[in-house]
Amino acid sequence: MKYSVKLEKDEEGYAVWCPGLPGCWSQGKSEEEALENIKDAIETYLSTVEELLKDKPTRFVEVPV
Repeated sequence: MKYSVKLEKDEEGYAVWCPGLPGCWSQGKSEEEALENIKDAIETYLSTVEELLKDKPTRFVEVPV
């Protein structure tokens, strides 16, 4: 899966977040570190959502955009 992320330089290094996943953000001292960290954050986010929904009825639909 691919997710768009926003990357912003700040006084401590780089802040990075995924607008499509509210609350999913990370940081790093370098751009490379921030991007690696957001990958971990996205995986954790999706894993948590999956765990929260595992006993709930869900449907997967394809929505053309």
